Amino acid sequence: MLTILGSPNRFCDGVSRRNFLKIGGLALGGLSLPQILQAETNAGVRGSHKAIIMIFLPGGPPHQDMWDIKTDAPREIRGEFRPIKTSVEGIEICELFPRIAGMMDKFVPIRSVYGCDGSHYAYQCLTGWRRRDPGPRGGHPCLGSVLSKLHGPVDRSMPPFVGLSPKMGHMDWADNGSPGFLGQAHAPFKPDGDGMANMVLQGVTLDRLSDRKTILTSFDRFRTEVDSSGQMEGLDAFQQRAFDVLTSSKLREALDLEREDPRLRERYGRGVNQNKDDGGPRLLDNFLVARRLVEAGVRCVTLAFSRWDWHGGNFAQGRTEMPMLDQGVTALVEDLDRRGMLDDVTVVVWGEFGRTPRINKDAGRDHWPQVSCALLAGGGMRTGQVIGSTNRLGEVPKDRPVHFQEVFATLYHNLGINVETTTIVDHTGRPQYLVDMREPIRELI
Repeated sequence: MLTILGSPNRFCDGVSRRNFLKIGGLALGGLSLPQILQAETNAGVRGSHKAIIMIFLPGGPPHQDMWDIKTDAPREIRGEFRPIKTSVEGIEICELFPRIAGMMDKFVPIRSVYGCDGSHYAYQCLTGWRRRDPGPRGGHPCLGSVLSKLHGPVDRSMPPFVGLSPKMGHMDWADNGSPGFLGQAHAPFKPDGDGMANMVLQGVTLDRLSDRKTILTSFDRFRTEVDSSGQMEGLDAFQQRAFDVLTSSKLREALDLEREDPRLRERYGRGVNQNKDDGGPRLLDNFLVARRLVEAGVRCVTLAFSRWDWHGGNFAQGRTEMPMLDQGVTALVEDLDRRGMLDDVTVVVWGEFGRTPRINKDAGRDHWPQVSCALLAGGGMRTGQVIGSTNRLGEVPKDRPVHFQEVFATLYHNLGINVETTTIVDHTGRPQYLVDMREPIRELI
């Protein structure tokens, strides 16, 4: 682990801590980084640099207040938001997403996602499986871990799978993805996570991150000191590669947003770097970090944005959260498109379930696993269309129900993985399919 210490401060929970940036923990537990890299090398075939950016909305976003406005429903169901026209004739979405509306040819709202577990966790959005589903010992691996296993790293100095979701009060929302039976060799790299013993760069703090020359000098000095100590002698190729990952200039630069044009940073927005209640921060910077990581060679980036468990004040909270999501998602898709990456990178935005059609006494909506929603972009899909619908009150899927696993089959298809034929051997030597429902959404491919 590489730790750059920062100045003391006080967080919203009242605990005094030191800022830190950790680079290099590719897995949790006691597995060494050389072992992780060895496992990656032993992974299956290498593919082209297709990638996924998965944006999880913790708590369950209100489907009928986002992509599925019910104008002809009674007021106690319809709510306060109004639909607006989009750049695609016949498609209307919530008025709080004007930027997405103006780019609807790049997006696909899915209004009829079903198969939700109804529990507050990111697991189903990361794996396609419910926790209660029968599975192999160790559990089903998440999509990022599957990519790590099947395709391995694009660049040896970059991890194939990065998780940006921070610690939260409700940690099931902070899940970046579990490797399941694939083991910790394929767990997500967490820039702010815990991992192996620290390697500390003396004299470099977060306050000096903008001084790239100082950072580069410190890294060079660090390498020289380790080389001269003889610690590198006798290390095999995997240990040396582990060292390269930990001190990689590519990884360091991908995480350094100060290298970006200030105008582009403002297009993304900065957001709020503080967890919302027991949920995540509204950190728009992470959308930009995700693009930079993918561009540098990462295959899968997962992140969580804010908190969407609105049992009260649904519309007041929506007026704050939705415009921020609108800005971050459109900046990301626009940026990927401008760089010629959009056909190779699939973006998916969703939460664990939907919200009740009827508004409660606190102007909120409660849990509703009967139907949910998703927003897709990129990946070479046929965008500029809506998939599915719900009934007049937004209670259940009506036309073209789409199961969680169908979305995953589509994501895997976009990554060049044929879920009809691809299996991964578990601990018992038994081949496991990636999902049970193995037909991609036909309208998109």
